[in-house]
Amino acid sequence: MCELYAAADPASYEVIRRSMRIQGAVTSLALERRIWDLLQEIATKEQLSVAEFVSTLYQEVLMRQGEVKNLASLLRITCLTYLSDLTSDRR
Repeated sequence: MCELYAAADPASYEVIRRSMRIQGAVTSLALERRIWDLLQEIATKEQLSVAEFVSTLYQEVLMRQGEVKNLASLLRITCLTYLSDLTSDRR
């Protein structure tokens, strides 16, 4: 069972640090390369840059929940939700 996961290309989980401006403040995010790739895919579908997508998502969560406790975790879960939705659309 673990062979599928253990065989993953190490480059896909290499941590990449990027800085972007969110609500006027520069924020640095460290995420796995695969997460950045998925965020790019999502942003492209939304016709936004990754920074614009992240900023929009941040603002929407802030409006709904009053705070964003962990932006990196939110982005990872966003990507998992995106992949899950893609999988269920194929069924």
